[in-house]
Amino acid sequence: MTPLPPSAPPVQTAASTFEQMLEKVRYEGAYPTRAQAEGVVRRVIAGLGRQLTGAERTALAARLPQEAADILTSQIPTGRPLTGWGFVKDLEERSGGSLATTRWDTGSVLGVVARLAGDDLTARIIGQLPDGYALLFGRAQLVRAA
Repeated sequence: MTPLPPSAPPVQTAASTFEQMLEKVRYEGAYPTRAQAEGVVRRVIAGLGRQLTGAERTALAARLPQEAADILTSQIPTGRPLTGWGFVKDLEERSGGSLATTRWDTGSVLGVVARLAGDDLTARIIGQLPDGYALLFGRAQLVRAA
């Protein structure tokens, strides 16, 4: 029996993939409307784009749906790294929402981003960012060696 050649993954349009991402965030974040989920996704991914640099930024953009990748890469990194808590507070100030709601929004989006990125890339992203992001990505916060 001749083995079958490996098949390429099914091709999906960026719009349908972005739609699927929005639906995952909508479901996991319990947002009542797709529009609300989309606003949250756009804010959180833009915020991440202001924090993430280098190879991890490029690799993440390649794994996100095109529209989400465009949001990420359209942001200029601030050069002022924020802790995870600082990241949430910055998003809260920009959105005008409450701190608790912004924390929920951030975890809802970054949990989906982590699954799209995969374990290895997510670990590299968390390793690049200051303390406090692991929990936002749905991971345990490990103590860094001194």
